Amino acid sequence: MPHKPESAPHPTTLRAVRAALLDHYDRHARDLPWRRTRDPYAIWVSEIMLQQTRVDTVLRYYDRFLERFPNLGSLARAEEDAVLAAWSGLGYYRRARLLHAGVREVVARYGGEVPEGAEARRSLPGIGRYTAGAIGSIAFDRQEPLVDGNVARVFARIFALDTPITRSDTQAVLWALAEQLVVGERPGALNQALMELGALTCTKAAPSCTACPVQTHCRAHETGRARELPVVVKKRPPARRQLVAVLAQDQAAERLLLLRSETGLFAGLWNLPMAEGHDREAARALLGTLGVRARLDPQPVAELEHVLTHRHLMIQLFRARLSSFDARDSLRLQPRTELEQLGVSALTRKALGFWPEPAAQVTRVTRAPKTLASAKRAE
Repeated sequence: MPHKPESAPHPTTLRAVRAALLDHYDRHARDLPWRRTRDPYAIWVSEIMLQQTRVDTVLRYYDRFLERFPNLGSLARAEEDAVLAAWSGLGYYRRARLLHAGVREVVARYGGEVPEGAEARRSLPGIGRYTAGAIGSIAFDRQEPLVDGNVARVFARIFALDTPITRSDTQAVLWALAEQLVVGERPGALNQALMELGALTCTKAAPSCTACPVQTHCRAHETGRARELPVVVKKRPPARRQLVAVLAQDQAAERLLLLRSETGLFAGLWNLPMAEGHDREAARALLGTLGVRARLDPQPVAELEHVLTHRHLMIQLFRARLSSFDARDSLRLQPRTELEQLGVSALTRKALGFWPEPAAQVTRVTRAPKTLASAKRAE
């Protein structure tokens, strides 16, 4: 049976919470560009960008992306390389590919208009229950619920939920609460108010209970448990992997060999040739597998450390001078001046710092794990 709060919230309590949230949001909401529009396409773009990414980071990309692809049709017509290039640096590139696939499906199935029906929206690539609810409530003013990391934390504290928030029974309770609370006027503002409260006030490490508009209705505050809730299961550390990568340049050091794979860690992106291994022999075998003939340096030029959500990569980076390679669509020589035309992974961009200047010794380059926003959106 799904875990329930200590007692079901009384309708009067829900109305009071709802009113307090909307009032606080009206007075303190951040002025964010995606809050100045009711365009479902623009809201869709913002919600996909905000998945597992800080608001401050998204602000650097959102307007620029919409300038390049101002409407759904322009994004649907774009080549994938152009979409990934515009997304380059934002990370989690699968989001961009799914967004691209989703808008193309809207063009094919719905005449280029984002459907108002929740089930139709949820049938699109990359749109789960959360994103559908965000688009439905904000763009179409529909009473559709949403639950993200912020909302889950707010509910866990207000209603004293003491089971892990990722567990299926707890999720059922969270969505049931969201369904009750969204009923009423201004559902889009209500949903944004919940997320705003979690992002700025009811934060993970240091909830500001004295500034909280729903403090008087919060059971966690009443019982002194605000810092104990929600219950979160500790994540396993990222798995370590040893890789080799080859920075293969032409004789003039003006073009670089790049490889695109449709599967794996950086699917859809252009990267340096890369494979499992930790020494020069692994790098030589990699080039041989790709049909690349090149003079490989005897020692790695750098050791790169790259931390992803579920992977901790240690990469031996070798430099090579290219003689020839077997041409194919997924393998190309890209001029230095045209790299911005491609979607290139952050790891490859880091490695470009070693092209083409010589290095006297191996350098260790580290990258700390990204701190993700408390407002994680995960479908």
